[in-house]
Amino acid sequence: MKSQQAELLPQLFTEVLVPLGVFEEVTTKDDVASTQLPSISWIQTVEVNAIAPEVAAWDLGKGESQVLSLALKNSDCAAIVDDRAARRCGQALSINTIRTGGLLILAKRPELIPSISPGIQALRDAGLWLSDTLVNLLKTSSRRIAIATNFNLK
Repeated sequence: MKSQQAELLPQLFTEVLVPLGVFEEVTTKDDVASTQLPSISWIQTVEVNAIAPEVAAWDLGKGESQVLSLALKNSDCAAIVDDRAARRCGQALSINTIRTGGLLILAKRPELIPSISPGIQALRDAGLWLSDTLVNLLKTSSRRIAIATNFNLK
C-alpha cells in the first residue's frame, strides 16, 4: 500500500482477501496505507479464527500468521509476504507465497505496467529493502518467468 502497488492486485487476482489481523495492523498506523485501506472496495476482509499450529510454531507476527494460516487452509490462495521468516515458513509448509516485488513481475507479464523499474523504486521509497542483486533478478525475471502456479490470476 505504501509503495502504491496495491492497484495491481485486483488486476491480477480474482479475489483479494485481507485477514482482519492485517487490516488492524495497517489501519492503526499513521501513514498513507492506514487511510487508504478502509476505503478500498475490492478487498474482502476475512476473520481468521485460529492460527494453524504449524504456522504458530514459527512465532511470526499476527498479520503474517493469519495470512499464512489462511493460505494453508485454502490451497488456491497465495500469500503475499515480504518478511523473511514468513517466507521461510511458507516455503517449509508448501504455501504458495509471493513477494511484493513478484507482483511487479506478474503485472509485467500481461503488460499491466510498461516497466518494473518505477515499481521497484516505489518499493524502495516506501522503505522495503531490496538488494541490488534482487533488483537485477526481478528485472531479468520479468522477461523470462513462467507462471506455473494456481494463484487465481485473472
